[in-house]
Amino acid sequence: MGSQSDWQTMHHAATLLEQLGVAHETRIVSAHRTPRRMIDYAETAKSRGIRVIIAGAGGAAHLPGMTASLTDLPVLGVPVESAALKGQDSLLSIVQMPAGVPVGTLAIGRAGAVNAGLLAASILALSDPKLAARLAAYRKRQTAEVAQHPAHAPAHGAPGAGAH
Repeated sequence: MGSQSDWQTMHHAATLLEQLGVAHETRIVSAHRTPRRMIDYAETAKSRGIRVIIAGAGGAAHLPGMTASLTDLPVLGVPVESAALKGQDSLLSIVQMPAGVPVGTLAIGRAGAVNAGLLAASILALSDPKLAARLAAYRKRQTAEVAQHPAHAPAHGAPGAGAH
């Protein structure tokens, strides 16, 4: 992530990866304030065994794109919600990568972080049958947790209510 304040969003990705038993690391790597750290991180990621990078950033959100320019690993960008523009600035920054430097761009904020974790796990599960089984079980539990009817509503609607 680009800064400590991004952890408020990015911890959702880490939590999801922990739930699925996916080894991961978390780092603060700013494209603007720690560019040498960013370059070192991106250039050594593959040799250190990293297979997918989730990069969350707010504001100008250069971290995902700059990271993608320095590695051939898949990079998933999470736009972090900003105070001024509610993350739209981050989303537009990440999604406008030029042809040849791909960044998979997720939704703004918590949903994007959770989905980045799921997408990273899905990518890794292509070559890890045990992870694929854990991911399938997670999705099955998620489906089972969805209520069929809203709380405090009759199961079949009010008598004579017409079409459902």
